[in-house]
Amino acid sequence: MNKKEIYQQLANFWNNDMPFNQLVGFNITRFDNEHSEVRFQWQDKLIGNPMQKILHGGVTAAALDLVGGVVAAGNIIAHIEEPLTAETIQTSLRNLSTIDLRTDYLRPGRGEEFIATAKIIRSGSKVAVTRMELHNELGVHIAFGTGTYMVG
Repeated sequence: MNKKEIYQQLANFWNNDMPFNQLVGFNITRFDNEHSEVRFQWQDKLIGNPMQKILHGGVTAAALDLVGGVVAAGNIIAHIEEPLTAETIQTSLRNLSTIDLRTDYLRPGRGEEFIATAKIIRSGSKVAVTRMELHNELGVHIAFGTGTYMVG
């Protein structure tokens, strides 16, 4: 199995077998060792301010955390030495967790679709740092963040 296939299998797993991602509607649409993308559609259950009908800030932060964690996972996988087996992948990802998450809200979360993207800023043997952004379908920049993840 090559790394591209592994990325796809993990994306499918996180999309289909993580209850929170399903509840909110997060869908990982791009995933490799340098970039990731998560998309989700507007739903009334995601409202944070009913007067303004805008996205809840916690949903924004959760989307940024997921997309940052996904690219950190991709970076872990990129550094696994052959052979790539389910066991080596599972062992390598076992300690992946968020250490710190900073979210800066720039504009109210309005839109029909939201696109979160992330890239690796630095990845070491123990910690990875990612930069994330959230836009709507019109390209309006809603939030950005920095995530620090335990990877080793």
